Amino acid sequence: MNALSQLPEDFLHALGTLRKAQCRPELKLGEIPAPTRLAPYAVAMGAEVFSHAPARRQLPVHGPAALAFAADNPASRDDDEDNELATGRFILLHDPDGSAVWDGEFRIVTYIRAQLEAEMGNDAMLGPVAWTWLVEALENHGAKYRAAGGTATRILSESFGTLAGRPDTIDIELRASWTPATSDAQAHLEAWSDMVCTFAGLPPLPPGVTPLPSRRLT
Repeated sequence: MNALSQLPEDFLHALGTLRKAQCRPELKLGEIPAPTRLAPYAVAMGAEVFSHAPARRQLPVHGPAALAFAADNPASRDDDEDNELATGRFILLHDPDGSAVWDGEFRIVTYIRAQLEAEMGNDAMLGPVAWTWLVEALENHGAKYRAAGGTATRILSESFGTLAGRPDTIDIELRASWTPATSDAQAHLEAWSDMVCTFAGLPPLPPGVTPLPSRRLT
């Protein structure tokens, strides 16, 4: 029996809407192994933005979604991708029985990380601004949601000994989750992908999104 036919109809619909998502070409997007303990059904996407990223998308080719996603143009990483600006994960969970914690049958869990100049770590508004990027991106794409929550974390990296010459850096991490209003996840993936590019400092920014502070590119 076709494994695709064994998936719930609502989850199949959600996979189809993810396939329709139009993401920026600077974003290298592809399916990654999904967590198996968070929900009966899940699909996970990984994304990276490089300073010399190729202008093309990588479509999902791994896991249960591979049967629902087209993979006409599989792409491998280019040799000149030497400077990662931001990285992230997008996970869509589905429990047909629903979850009181989620307040629904679907839940989106995301993670984004990017490196900033060390002095940005002293900005008390960095965390609130990162959360604002999430809220505004969802609003700009018309992605209806509820029960959103998350954390913004600043990580200071200092080097010592033989590495003492390296400059200090600050990484900003945003971990967030929310419940989509319907099984249509297209706008949610598009909003999240724009957020990854915003964390990477790529112009142009969607209307209403707060600009990213000056950041390290080398």
